[in-house]
Amino acid sequence: MIDTTFLITAFVTMFVVIDPIGMTPLFVALTQGHNAASRRRIAIRSCGIAMLLLLLFTLMGEAVLGFIGISMPAFRVAGGILLFITALDMLFERRTKRREDQAEEEDPNDDPSVFPLAIPLIAGPGSIASVILLTGQRPGLEGLAMVLGVTAAVLLVVMIFFFASGLLERAMGKTGITVITRLLGMLLAALAVQFVLDGLRDFGLVASTV
Repeated sequence: MIDTTFLITAFVTMFVVIDPIGMTPLFVALTQGHNAASRRRIAIRSCGIAMLLLLLFTLMGEAVLGFIGISMPAFRVAGGILLFITALDMLFERRTKRREDQAEEEDPNDDPSVFPLAIPLIAGPGSIASVILLTGQRPGLEGLAMVLGVTAAVLLVVMIFFFASGLLERAMGKTGITVITRLLGMLLAALAVQFVLDGLRDFGLVASTV
């Protein structure tokens, strides 16, 4: 039986961390001077590369942690703190400013699909930590399949947003994107605290009823 609660939590986590809505204006900035066909190719390539990278960490992340002696509870706490910092950046617009700076540093004549779109804007530290944390929450093939399915679904949403980037930017405007980013930041902060509590519970420092 599919755990719908876990699926919803995983989807929300990945959606908030990757933030397709907040990334859409940056995609427009990074692809200025490209025609529609070129933009579609860049969108497909960047999402494909990001998916391969996240697939690698989903399959091998916990094994890598075990090899270097890091327990899953410790990674949950560290990952939760990292996601909480990301949430603070979203709430205070520091994340958007940093992404805009990365966009401005790129030559518009270059192909931005690998850097900075795929890495680190889509498959960055937050999303990599998230897939490892989520896989650790549901060990086994079923959990692995759900995390990969959710990740693919979120990246499909990213691609759709990239395809419709011009329309979305005009429809939502800067204010609309800012409001949604703040709301997603609040949601991510709550999820990050839950990851930390889960890690502390595994250490026996928090009661299992939390």
